[in-house]
Amino acid sequence: MSRVGADTFAAFGLSGEPGTDTFWAGLTTPLSIPDGDGWTTLFLRRGSQAASLVFESWSEPVPLRRWGDTDCWYAEVRMPARLRVTYQFLVDDAAYADPCNPAGAGGDRSVAATPDAPAQPHWPLVGAADVLPLPRTRLRWTSERLGGRRTVRVHPVGGGGPLVLLLDGDDWLYLHPATAAFDSAVASGEMPPVTLVFVPAKDRGAEFGCRPALWEAVRDELLPLVAGSGVPADPGRTVVAGQSLGGLSALYAALEFPDLVSRVACQSASLWWTPDAAESADPLGGPVGGTLAARLRARPDLSGLRIAFDVGEHETRMLPHCALVESLAERAGATVRVSRSASGHDRAGWRHALLRDVAWALG
Repeated sequence: MSRVGADTFAAFGLSGEPGTDTFWAGLTTPLSIPDGDGWTTLFLRRGSQAASLVFESWSEPVPLRRWGDTDCWYAEVRMPARLRVTYQFLVDDAAYADPCNPAGAGGDRSVAATPDAPAQPHWPLVGAADVLPLPRTRLRWTSERLGGRRTVRVHPVGGGGPLVLLLDGDDWLYLHPATAAFDSAVASGEMPPVTLVFVPAKDRGAEFGCRPALWEAVRDELLPLVAGSGVPADPGRTVVAGQSLGGLSALYAALEFPDLVSRVACQSASLWWTPDAAESADPLGGPVGGTLAARLRARPDLSGLRIAFDVGEHETRMLPHCALVESLAERAGATVRVSRSASGHDRAGWRHALLRDVAWALG
């Protein structure tokens, strides 16, 4: 049994008896080796309790196996080519980041990437224990249209410029270091100076559906707050960036509020959405392209609109919805960019597209 285990781990370049201090010393995981047209990836956890490996929107949980009576738990996971994915360990009902992985996403998540996944320049390596710095400008937004209070952070990059509204803003503040990434991209000359506005959501399902309330509130309440904050910003070329339901909402805003939004960067937009889809046992099984495809078939004049579409190449059921809306938007006159990321439905895979597509949207 020990020989088999040693051989298993040796294939990944590891030495020492599994579970010993020598084995754990300086260990960095996960580790991948080629396997046909993909990869076998080794995940390791040190502990006394059983645990599962939980991926974000990619696969079912994978139970870790214990090596003998040691503190070494492991799983070999078959991964396709070109995949970046968020994961965590689940012990009982508690979720933890991988302490052997230096790439964290918030305090209880880690990021794994197969060796052939494209690099994500500008995004710094952030450990699970690191606390991300927050923008200095903080606005208290008390919304009559949406109800409740929320905190909006504003960050001028390179001295400030066109507004970039980041939907699900708290994710880009606390899980993924968007301020540092945009600072780096602007400093390198890959995009012009911008002013980031981190827009939090209180009820994603209600606010990000194809309804006007959010965008009326942004137009009439939030943007005047930003204008009065003293942060340098140019609202004339506003970009809205959103993912999943946020991507749906961003594109909806461009169609229904063209005087407000003329540039969109959306990743893995929930273009299957219809008013009753959320109640369905199979939300993605409805009309291809959902409500927005029906809207685009009316052939509105979108000649002033720039839209960057991106979706994970492993999101097989999302692809038909996205492909139809992409083609309909282009036929309606929009300037369209289409790309596919090395990911599933996962913010870790959307990061590079966010920077690249915001820069493109600004032209």
